[in-house]
Amino acid sequence: MSTQSRDSNVNTTSEEDAASFAETAFKLAGKSDDEARRTGAIDRADDQVEKLFAPQYQTVHSPVHRAVWDREFPLDVFHAAPLKTPPHVQKTMDDAVALVQQHRQAGTLYNEDRKVSERVLGELGELGYWGLLVSQEYGGAGSPFRSFAAFLTRMATVDPTIAGLASVHGCIGAVDPLRTFGTEEQKQRFLPGLASGERLSAFALTEPGAGSDLTALSTTARLDGDDYIVNGEKLFITNAVPGRTVGLVCLIDGKPAVLVCDLPHEENESFQIRKYGLYALKHTYNNGLVFRNFRVPKENLLTAPRGDGLTIAYHGLNLGRVALCATAAGTMRLMMASMIPWAHYRVTYSEPIAKRELVQRRLGKLGGMIVAADALVAWCSTLLDAGYRGEMECIIAKIFGSEAQKEAAIELFMKTHGGRSFLHGHMFGDNVHEYLAPCIYEGEGEMLGMAFFKSLVKQHGTVYFQAIGEALKRAGIRKPNPLNPAHAWALKGAALPYGRWWLGEKTRSKRMPSLGAMPNNLREHAEFAIRSLQHAPLRISGVMSKHQLKLADRQCRMSELSTRVQRMVVILCTSLYAADQSDTVIREAADVYCRELTRELLGQRPTDSDFRRITQLGDAIAGGGFPGIGELHPDDIMMQYK
Repeated sequence: MSTQSRDSNVNTTSEEDAASFAETAFKLAGKSDDEARRTGAIDRADDQVEKLFAPQYQTVHSPVHRAVWDREFPLDVFHAAPLKTPPHVQKTMDDAVALVQQHRQAGTLYNEDRKVSERVLGELGELGYWGLLVSQEYGGAGSPFRSFAAFLTRMATVDPTIAGLASVHGCIGAVDPLRTFGTEEQKQRFLPGLASGERLSAFALTEPGAGSDLTALSTTARLDGDDYIVNGEKLFITNAVPGRTVGLVCLIDGKPAVLVCDLPHEENESFQIRKYGLYALKHTYNNGLVFRNFRVPKENLLTAPRGDGLTIAYHGLNLGRVALCATAAGTMRLMMASMIPWAHYRVTYSEPIAKRELVQRRLGKLGGMIVAADALVAWCSTLLDAGYRGEMECIIAKIFGSEAQKEAAIELFMKTHGGRSFLHGHMFGDNVHEYLAPCIYEGEGEMLGMAFFKSLVKQHGTVYFQAIGEALKRAGIRKPNPLNPAHAWALKGAALPYGRWWLGEKTRSKRMPSLGAMPNNLREHAEFAIRSLQHAPLRISGVMSKHQLKLADRQCRMSELSTRVQRMVVILCTSLYAADQSDTVIREAADVYCRELTRELLGQRPTDSDFRRITQLGDAIAGGGFPGIGELHPDDIMMQYK
């Protein structure tokens, strides 16, 4: 099957022109020089990350980009690889789960502050938990990410915080920057301690004034002899306690850079912990870091083959985004395992609410969201192991996982448990902030949705619309009208390539790829998603053509289009994943959830048949039909009545 993008058949601009597309577009749109410069800096960092990957694994050849823009649909890259975990990795995972279960049962998981205790963290290190993503050469297990991501779901059903800490340490902490960008000397010096858990890690990027705007960094490092002297403050840093190893993003000579810093075991004049009240992450430490003339050896500076500190910062985020979705899949299983006993216990009007349609619908929908999250985790981790950058795909997983967990908590879990949800000691009341906060982690959802849209349209915009925008700017035309002869004359050369593309897209037939053996209902969902993705280019390009230079200000429209494409991908991945499963409940859960997403895209109301499907599924789940849920006992029914 061809992997060539449609846009690659026309004369494209140089890499330098493509890298400055956002900056040029903002200038043409009349934005300030400062805003254009900052936007261009982020765009260039994104391009520099791209160049770290082989061309066939970059965004323009990624599954989602090809699904929208290619002539032939790349179905082969939407299948998840089978889960094949090496025996030594599996043993580490099994031992870690058993250890956490033992501490939970003994009541020794947390310290006096109700944080995961150093004893537990240390014992996990002895088992090899913290070295799962570190290669065996440096003392780790060298787990495939496909195995690691699936394992996080399993660990999250025992303790979501410990699952999250594995992601903080191995994905967005110091492990990924070192194994990807570290010199051999740096790897030898740092990775063994990170693998053993002797030095757990964090990543210090966010600042009081620099959240989603990474160009607003103010922490600086100045070279002084053999050391860098760091001054500045970091905020909202998970696992930020004395004695950790952090990847610190700062400015060196005005450019973003990353220093690997071993924090002292105690605060001192040059290093302090800034504590604050935080509702989320209650079982781990989230603090600020304050540096005043803090010295870091100059040999701790990480360098990217191309790019700077933002390049390094961006790289590990995709791992963390998949890990977040994996943890959400485990957390939603805990919610389901809590809902089922309560649904059988709670009686209204002489009948358990497990027999009520509304409760059955909740359980059925929750089952569908869990299967969809599993599907995205399996697919994205497969892509990352294969060498893909996976930016767009991992954004879909992050947004879906966090939003699904939020909806599950509020609309399904809380409403089923009713007033007891707010009792002290109840799973919902005690953890509601944990359920909501992932919508912000690894990038706030709607902001990431716009980043997804930007990645989707960047090449198309560079090839066809940049020249049009420049022509409009030269002619002083703010609202182009093709029927105006003066406008048509001004655009005659610049618009011709786009006209050819549009005509070809309008007249070209769409061929459905062979889906192989699939259950008919899941096949229908896959075919719907493929057709929708194949018809997306004209809609997307039409919005770009309509808004031209003002598209960057049309955030609501970009967000809406982005969400639609993401939903199509979720339907496709969920249906393909479920078709590979033998469990009928998983297949039914995928079916009912794909139906819901399809109705949402088409603006349709559910039929009586839709209601029957989801309530029958919910009834089966209430009877213990969802795989693995019967083994979980997350809580007890509170304030039981006689």
